[in-house]
Amino acid sequence: MIFIFYILAAALIFLSYKSFRGGVSYLNYFKSELAKPCSEFTPFASIIAPCKGLDADLDENLSALFRQDYPKYEVIFVVDYENDKAVSVIRGLILRNNTETTTNVKNSFFAKLVIADKAYNSGQKVENLREAVLHLHGETKVIALVDSDARPAEDWLRNLVAPLEDARVGAATGYRWFISNKLNFASELLSVWNASIASALGKNTDSNFCWGGSMAIRRDVFETLNIREKWRGTLSDDFTVTRALNEASMPIYFVPQALTASIEDCSFRELLEFTTRQIKITRFYAPKLWLMSFVGSGLFNLVLVWSVLIVIFSRRNDATVCAAIITLSLVSLFSVGKAFLRLKAIKLVLRDYKPDLNRQYWAQNTLWVLAQALFFYNSLAALLSRRMTWRGITYDMISPNKTKIIRGKDA
Repeated sequence: MIFIFYILAAALIFLSYKSFRGGVSYLNYFKSELAKPCSEFTPFASIIAPCKGLDADLDENLSALFRQDYPKYEVIFVVDYENDKAVSVIRGLILRNNTETTTNVKNSFFAKLVIADKAYNSGQKVENLREAVLHLHGETKVIALVDSDARPAEDWLRNLVAPLEDARVGAATGYRWFISNKLNFASELLSVWNASIASALGKNTDSNFCWGGSMAIRRDVFETLNIREKWRGTLSDDFTVTRALNEASMPIYFVPQALTASIEDCSFRELLEFTTRQIKITRFYAPKLWLMSFVGSGLFNLVLVWSVLIVIFSRRNDATVCAAIITLSLVSLFSVGKAFLRLKAIKLVLRDYKPDLNRQYWAQNTLWVLAQALFFYNSLAALLSRRMTWRGITYDMISPNKTKIIRGKDA
């Protein structure tokens, strides 16, 4: 039994070291991307923003879409219900900002609201996107997707579109970073949990994935790969795009400057609901990633708990106790190092949120232990159930291309 512990401990130390090295690469990648000159590749772009209900600070989040440092673009807001609570906010913003005939210093833009049909065999967000792409401007060369709970910076669109100048690039993606308004345990743990996914993106375009909350794809690629039809019956817009690009051998480019802040607080129940939903979707659309999460988090928790028990209950000062102490020390050192480097990288791009990110220092460098326990819980829950509730609608995932709606209610 002790021999098994040695093997598992050695494996965890090795994986922790690799993770730390990944943190070094992550920071270096951010620095290299930020050192590049500002791109002048700015074809007409259509930003699609699916909305449902009143997200925290929705007005401020959506307002950021009208302040993009980009010559000419449009914003398409899409909802599935004309009386959705988000509609009044959207219409107010359009009334204040719609300037189809007026050009300001930075840009010329206009916006419109689209009402999609209710979904019957796919996710409602997917159905909204399938409808929105039917309303693209005739000049549109690039389609950008953004979530309503994301707050993009003014240079978000320009940076996100820049890699698409290379016709070989399939799509460009950013990701999110959670920042809470008020310090509470659940919100900070959510940020740490999400951070480990954010740092999976990087220089390797073959292993990157699209995130639908901050993503851009050329219109010709979207149409050639028939993405709208591939979305039919699915629950995940971004995993579907990722799979289509992988099948076409088209790389996905991660843009650090397209990382967006998501400003919101959550309860412990909301934390479990959100994280479990993400992993359930991952299990269906990227089973290898889910398996890696399951095995990796399981190994992490098993070895750390085993090590602690050896240190506490062993009555002999033998090699096993030393091995347990070394394991705990090295895994902690590499994990804290990875968290420190990751947060340092994020500060380079989310400069407007530096005080908030400084406030996350202790959480990011300590809660990684609990984040791995949460990943294991999420992975186990994904193994046991394929049902989830998302924005008031309950879904049953039958397969990657078939989704069943159990019940729904308007937000």
